[in-house]
Amino acid sequence: MPVSSDAPRLRPARGCTPVRPFRPFQRHPAHDGASRREVGPLTYLALTLAVLFSAFPLYWMFVVATRGNAAIAQRPPAIAPGGEFAENVVRTLENPQANFALGLVNSAIVASVTAVSVVLFCSLAGFALAKLRFTGRNAITLGVVLTMMVPVQMAVVPMLIMMDAFDWRGDLKAVIVPFMVTGFGVFMMRQYALQGVPTELLEAARIDGCSMFRAFWSVVLPALRPPMVVLGLLTFMQNWNEFIWPIAVLGPDNPTVQVSIHQLNSGYTTDFALMFTGAAFATLPLLLVFVLFGRRLIGGIMEGAVKG
Repeated sequence: MPVSSDAPRLRPARGCTPVRPFRPFQRHPAHDGASRREVGPLTYLALTLAVLFSAFPLYWMFVVATRGNAAIAQRPPAIAPGGEFAENVVRTLENPQANFALGLVNSAIVASVTAVSVVLFCSLAGFALAKLRFTGRNAITLGVVLTMMVPVQMAVVPMLIMMDAFDWRGDLKAVIVPFMVTGFGVFMMRQYALQGVPTELLEAARIDGCSMFRAFWSVVLPALRPPMVVLGLLTFMQNWNEFIWPIAVLGPDNPTVQVSIHQLNSGYTTDFALMFTGAAFATLPLLLVFVLFGRRLIGGIMEGAVKG
């Protein structure tokens, strides 16, 4: 029944604060003018200088990779690329101590397999903790949060004992299997499933005859696509750059790329051109991943920030 605008307004009881009527948000013209005035040429100049200052170490790494060791010692240092990049690449790949080509292949395998498994298993676990009702759900969630509080260094010795018991030392299984599920990934996907997957949508799918796994595959996974992209990219970058655990469990015979860069510095003298060439090789895949998926990464993070 429509309510007439001439209906008498209810007065609040004595001692109670009157409730203000809801009004949609309206941007004030004065605020728009103030925000436009804040972004001036000086702001753009400061941001440009900050970007150049942050990106200069990365640029200089590529400069040294195209030159010899003399470029590091000369004063002022060279800032233009040289012509020795091909020679440095050959010396890096043929270095007998580093086994750099095998390190690149191993890192690609470890980072890719770990990223895919973390996205899949953490999505399943996060969905179960967010939407399913079973005994001990809150205790498991608390346990997942507690695992994030344990420093990685404290877990190295117990994990080494486990790898010895499984006879996995020197095998890639030792750097893949322990990190196929992470507490951070489970908690992240649980929070996104709580906010981004309506319970009514799951109930409608079950009424239509979907099994729980089919509802997860057809309803939940499309809704969780932005956080899955973010989690996959973060996991790939973390495992690509991991150094402590691979050097402890793999050793120099079956290295990852970070261990290979460390082996380039194992002689009596440091060949900086060789090390910077290896670092440039290790950085290129991450730059490629960020160029291809950086927009989705930032979009997923911003979507989560807005929902939170």
